[in-house]
Amino acid sequence: MDKLSFHDPLFRTYAIAASIMVLKALMMSWLTVVRMMQVRGGFRSPEDIKKTILNPHPNSEQLAPNEYVDRIRRIQLNDLENLPFFLVAGFLFILTEPSIALTQWLLYGYVVSRLLHFAAYFTARTHDTRATLWTVGSLILIFMTCWTLIVALRQ
Repeated sequence: MDKLSFHDPLFRTYAIAASIMVLKALMMSWLTVVRMMQVRGGFRSPEDIKKTILNPHPNSEQLAPNEYVDRIRRIQLNDLENLPFFLVAGFLFILTEPSIALTQWLLYGYVVSRLLHFAAYFTARTHDTRATLWTVGSLILIFMTCWTLIVALRQ
C-alpha cells in the first residue's frame, strides 16, 4: 500500500496531474456561470427565466443560444469526454511502476496538452490547432494504456 501514498513519487506525480485536471474541469462550470451573469443570457432551462434576485428582469431571449456562454460549455464537454480516460489510464499506468522520468513526461505532458487545448478553444483558434493539441493528449493516453496492458499481460 506504500505505492498509493504521497511518499511514492509516481503516485505524487499522478495526484498532482489529476488534481490539476479536475480543478481545471471544475472551473469550467464557474466560468460558465460568470459568463451567463455577464450577458444575462445563455440560460438553458425555462425556469431560469423566472424573476429572482439574480434575474430581476427575465425575458425569453435569455434562453437563446449565446456563443460567449456556449463556448465554455463546449470546452467543458470536451473535458468531460476526455478527463475520465486520463484519470483511469494514468492511475493504472503508475501501478506498472514505470520510471519517474517517463511518468512525469507523460502525465505532465498530458496536462500541458489539455491546458493548451483549453487556451486554443477559449481564444477561438482553428480546429486544426485544437485537433493537434487533442491528438497529443490522446496519443499519450494510448501509450499509457498499451503500456499498462502489456505489463498486465506479462504478469
